[in-house]
Amino acid sequence: MGTLNAVWFAAVHGLSGRNIIADVAAIFFATWMPYFLGAGFLVFVFLRKGARRRFYIFAEAALAMILARGIVTSVIRFFFHEARPFSVQAFVPLVVTGGWSFPSGHAALFFALATAMWFANRKWGWWYIVLAAVMAFARVYVGVHWPFDVIGGAVIGIASAGLVHWWLAGVRKGLARHEMSRHGGEKGEGVSPSVTA
Repeated sequence: MGTLNAVWFAAVHGLSGRNIIADVAAIFFATWMPYFLGAGFLVFVFLRKGARRRFYIFAEAALAMILARGIVTSVIRFFFHEARPFSVQAFVPLVVTGGWSFPSGHAALFFALATAMWFANRKWGWWYIVLAAVMAFARVYVGVHWPFDVIGGAVIGIASAGLVHWWLAGVRKGLARHEMSRHGGEKGEGVSPSVTA
């Protein structure tokens, strides 16, 4: 497993330093894309109709991210100490970071957000999943994570968002009934038992 991790890391990180445009793009996705994803989520929430609907979408995503990054990732890192690639192989990464490597906190956080977005709106959600995957790849490219770090983080993020979504099923049904009673049967986007496109 460790050998496969190292081989995959060498294949991805080995691409760095060959093209300045690719390096700059990787640095952007690894460090700045998370801010754009967060801002885009706030815009998405703001554009939804109805205060209850907006609050529900925000709360579900927030709970998923807290569970993925604040709880599961932190607990794993407390017991499992995986050094980052640049510490093991003694090179200077393209971006500066610290802490333990596994699982990737960025991947856990933003795959949780992407999955929550997917539950709320398929179109936005797919874009977020793609961008989260690009960001995860970039974290390996710049040398701050092993491939299994971001894979593990992605699994944690997706699972956490799925668990929160399942846990809030009753809340969604209640909000759907509330909106149907107010709008004569019109279902609310992002809060009904079925997910809108």
